[in-house]
Amino acid sequence: MDATDAKAGTDWSIQDVARLAGTTSRTLRHYDEIGLLKPSRVGSNGYRYYDGAALLQLQRILLLRELGLGLPAIAEVFHQQADPVKALDRHLEWLAQEQERLARQMASVRQTIETVKGGGDMVAEKMFDGFDHTQYKDEVEERWGKDSYAKSDAWWRGMGAAEQREWKSRATKLGNDWIAAAGSGLSPAGPEAQDLARRHVAWLTSVPGTPAAEDGGDVKGYVVGLAEMYVADARFAANYGGEQGAGFVRDALLAYAEKHL
Repeated sequence: MDATDAKAGTDWSIQDVARLAGTTSRTLRHYDEIGLLKPSRVGSNGYRYYDGAALLQLQRILLLRELGLGLPAIAEVFHQQADPVKALDRHLEWLAQEQERLARQMASVRQTIETVKGGGDMVAEKMFDGFDHTQYKDEVEERWGKDSYAKSDAWWRGMGAAEQREWKSRATKLGNDWIAAAGSGLSPAGPEAQDLARRHVAWLTSVPGTPAAEDGGDVKGYVVGLAEMYVADARFAANYGGEQGAGFVRDALLAYAEKHL
């Protein structure tokens, strides 16, 4: 679908759009029914027609589908990012990242083929270069549902590279501040630790798709559950300097939740 085709004053029938986009009329009608892609007009014969703006919307849908997002998550992306130019800039970043990842995968597989042919030893680090395994995806879906993961994933993918780095930096600083507080002998119920707990809860509620971010969600239950998990799960405890540090974080969050949530 060439951008020059999407000029003002031109529209396409649903059959034409389905053919151009490599989809089906049935799919396009479904997108209309769920409010994801409305036709620009409906003819007297009941046929749907799509203008350039609708084609742009469809292109975004197909890009996001290629990235593995479900329709509810795509709707959330559209709600959060209405500017199509900014959105497409981010889509382009994602595609560039995916292109780089696939190039690394191809190089990895080529290296494996050459190693096997030559009877050499496998190098695990090279074999799996470019194979990005999404951490905790199954666990999140099991605990809070697929829609929760999809919304959070859409929110993360919707960020630009600089925004992702900034968010990671803030998360790292919060973790380091927790570690410092835990090692300083402060009381988990004291003002310093409670200010950290406030920052931590604000951080949790900033991530779409979590129970803490949903209107009417069980914020207290979510925070308390995570606080206990920080201690019970060594993967999370490691973020706070180990089990002792995680225990400090848990106690501070439990005190905060009891008083403020």
